[in-house]
Amino acid sequence: MTLTQEIEIADARGRRVGWRGWVALVVLMLPVLLVSVDNTVLSFALPAIALDLQPTSAQQLWIIDAYPLVLAGLLVTMGTLGDRFGRRRMLLLGASGFAAVSALSAFAPSAELLIAGRALMAVFGAMLMPSTLSLLRSIFTDRAQRRFAIAVWAAMFSAGAALGPIVGGILLEHFSWGSVFLMAVPVLIPLLVLAPLLVPESRDPKPGRIDPVSILLSMATMVPIVYAIKEVAVHGPTLPIGGLFLAGVLFGFLFVRRQLRSATPMLDMRLFRRATFSGALLVNLLSVLALVGFLYFVAQHLQLIVGLSPLQAGLALVPGLAAMIVAGLLVVPLSTRISPHILVPAALAFSVAGYATVALSTDPGAVGVLVAAFISLGIGIGMAETISNELILSSAPPEKAGSASAVSETAYEIGAVLGTSLLGGLLTAFYRSNLVIPDGVPADAAAAARETLAGAVAASGELPAGTGDALRAAAAHAFDAGVGVTSLIGAGLVVIAAVIAASTLGPKRTTTPRR
Repeated sequence: MTLTQEIEIADARGRRVGWRGWVALVVLMLPVLLVSVDNTVLSFALPAIALDLQPTSAQQLWIIDAYPLVLAGLLVTMGTLGDRFGRRRMLLLGASGFAAVSALSAFAPSAELLIAGRALMAVFGAMLMPSTLSLLRSIFTDRAQRRFAIAVWAAMFSAGAALGPIVGGILLEHFSWGSVFLMAVPVLIPLLVLAPLLVPESRDPKPGRIDPVSILLSMATMVPIVYAIKEVAVHGPTLPIGGLFLAGVLFGFLFVRRQLRSATPMLDMRLFRRATFSGALLVNLLSVLALVGFLYFVAQHLQLIVGLSPLQAGLALVPGLAAMIVAGLLVVPLSTRISPHILVPAALAFSVAGYATVALSTDPGAVGVLVAAFISLGIGIGMAETISNELILSSAPPEKAGSASAVSETAYEIGAVLGTSLLGGLLTAFYRSNLVIPDGVPADAAAAARETLAGAVAASGELPAGTGDALRAAAAHAFDAGVGVTSLIGAGLVVIAAVIAASTLGPKRTTTPRR
């Protein structure tokens, strides 16, 4: 009997793991924490990178965008390859490559090589994330233990995203920008040593053939769509970007049609017929969208308007981060007693309240208001993410855990992109429409101020005291007015997620589909 067969039998019996399983969970959290920190820490290192490597404006964008674009395009492929060749093998390969390329990127002598390094890091990052979540499915075969393990996974992912600014602030105050890449090495070395000893291998016992056409179609679907969303956020809608988006949709249609016609598809499209699977994916996506959109304007307000340093701004978010982690863990015992179609909407009510706190406040930019709102938002997101990720895995057969995890990760990436592009784009539009340039501001300073809040703050510092203060105050007023309206829209999106959860996550829809 193979190890994979033993895992499947254990899953049917619901065998509870001992101490080795929990130590394996700790080991698997190392790459989760690292990759999620990496998602946010680079933005804080970008000014130092710009001074050292002197990239063009386009190169500066690609330093940030190369990673999520390649990652989004490869997640489904890597998850499927993990099902075929072994999830632990993909995890170790991804960790080795990620650590090596991160170390090389820390000493990149040019912007072009750093961009290439970021793209290659994404290739190995796409191996890491689906593997960690799918291995939890094979290790924790008891449903109650698996809920808790996934709660820890979601908490670490959220913790890493929020810790990024804090880690970045500490590293950049004492070391060069390369330190944000070098931190991958000491984090991943324990994984490479301990994972072969503690984490069992698992794979699909009946994998389909490798389909290069499907791999190309999946990349041709995700990369244009994600890139188009990002470009709309920065430059607004244009005809070429619209064409790029439609091309991605067309390739997506061809990908789906090929999977439906294949006897052994790369991605089993029947999973999406499950209301629980599709509903949990949408809840996952909208929850991440709400979280990233909130962090987008909070980070700018705390640093550019309040005047906090990156480290201080990151510390201001710690209470919300703690609330998110605690809520994700505390929801586990509740989920055994309350159906997800009731529990998830109730959890998301906290997130709606968080956005409403900002939207309805007389002073939406007050630090106390933002901290309280983030705590409420974090409670809802922490609970909803834990339940939705567990439902995604439980709705898929154990042998398809890798591809199911990859789809979940793809939903996360799209949610993150939409959080910045949709809510961030709306905030920028409201800011520009509400900004009133004070008298006496030169034309070049006015143009910079109309572009972004950061441009307004930078321009105000170069003007005489009275004029600069007036421009800064006008920009802050316009930005906070946009925050109020954007928060109402964010609350509406969370309400949509709650409605989806109530209508799709019924108590009789969480069993594993028959094969």
